[in-house]
Amino acid sequence: MNATASPSLAPGRTLLPSRPAEYRLHFEATQQALARGWLWLGMLALLGSGLFSVLLVLARTPGVNAWLPGVDFFRTALVVHVDLSVLVWFLAIAGVLWSLNAGPRREGWGWIALSGAGIGTAMMALAPFLDPGAPVMANYIPVIESRLFLGGLAVFGLASILLVIRSLTAIPPPGGVLDGPAALRFGLYAAAVSTLVALTAFGWSLAVVPASLDGKAYWEVLFWGGGHALQFTWTLLMLVAWLSLAQACGGRVPLSPRVTLLLFAIALAAVFVTPVAYLAHDVVTVEHRALHTWGMRIGGGLAIFPVVLAAAIALATQRQVTDAARPLRAALLSSMLLFAAGGVIGMTITGSNVKIPAHYHGCIVGVTLALMGLVYHLLPRLGWGRPQGRLAVSQPYVYGLGQLMHIVGLVWSGGYGVQRKVAGAEQVLRSPGEVFGMGLMGVGGAVAILGGLLFLIVVWRAGRAR
Repeated sequence: MNATASPSLAPGRTLLPSRPAEYRLHFEATQQALARGWLWLGMLALLGSGLFSVLLVLARTPGVNAWLPGVDFFRTALVVHVDLSVLVWFLAIAGVLWSLNAGPRREGWGWIALSGAGIGTAMMALAPFLDPGAPVMANYIPVIESRLFLGGLAVFGLASILLVIRSLTAIPPPGGVLDGPAALRFGLYAAAVSTLVALTAFGWSLAVVPASLDGKAYWEVLFWGGGHALQFTWTLLMLVAWLSLAQACGGRVPLSPRVTLLLFAIALAAVFVTPVAYLAHDVVTVEHRALHTWGMRIGGGLAIFPVVLAAAIALATQRQVTDAARPLRAALLSSMLLFAAGGVIGMTITGSNVKIPAHYHGCIVGVTLALMGLVYHLLPRLGWGRPQGRLAVSQPYVYGLGQLMHIVGLVWSGGYGVQRKVAGAEQVLRSPGEVFGMGLMGVGGAVAILGGLLFLIVVWRAGRAR
């Protein structure tokens, strides 16, 4: 595999006019092994998350939850499920992309970061069994108050810092002709910058949040600023995936590289509301929390609509789809549908009920499906086989359909006022409508779990066919 390099910029010259946009990812052949390591970490995180999600669905499904050991068990499983399926999985795929775009500089840092992330992940996953503690359902990064879990989270955080610093110093900035690959590389660079902002916010909060706050309030304030900043990272990665998949499916994306780079820059600029919030307001104030929320709502969404529209046009105007592109097309369509559904649900939220997890499940699963499709696209570049066949095509649809049923059930139940972050008898399901909604949620969750398992099987088969 040959690395794709951008032409060098002549001295005294500015960027040349944009060529026809072809959004193909840049790859450094020397970084294949490191990228495969990050992919393995992501796959193991998804496997562990799937095992805990089985317990979650059972804990919330009427008639079945009575057989489970209790609410604390549900919340503990929820903590590990969220951290593995969002924090570890997303950052691992970011590690794949940043590694493939980085040159050979400081490669040892990359391996140290991967090792630390793997150790931290294992500590968090084993904590419920080896060192159980009180689960705290804080937004963005829920925790278990035990030494093993918090130690694992700290190790994972330090590894993330090393990964980001290595990526920012090893990924070459776009130069020469501003083409599709250069625009995508800027998007990945922007994602690394937003991650650094998020990690800085976590450290800032750790230094200034009063230790006198009770457990739930302490963790909520601690992770609020950095958690919001991480949403920009996930959004940037999703936009890169959408453009790459639309191109890989054979479509022609009607966005110039200059416009794409501008959209990435807008999404990145909004993340700098984070340090402004810390400088302007105390971390425990309502104004501090509101400024983070405002920055995410206003700045985070501006770049999404043009990119999703361009990807949809690319798919609608393509003449034919090859067999190799069908799994990528399925993942892209499912991702855009779930993300749009999550956004629409977010506009209907009133109060604190299960509409809130319906909203973020739609958006988060939209990102997950985009990254799943990108993994399918990357596997041949990593030296493995190409996902193909009915199983690879149907997997994104099965996963997407299950998650759609899951969030529709939550929205249905939220209309009756069913509360979030509860299970078993605490749900207080009185009417047939409430029972139906949560039952649909349970069935959809089971289908989604099957879709996640199919993804692991497809990738495993591709790995055997290298």
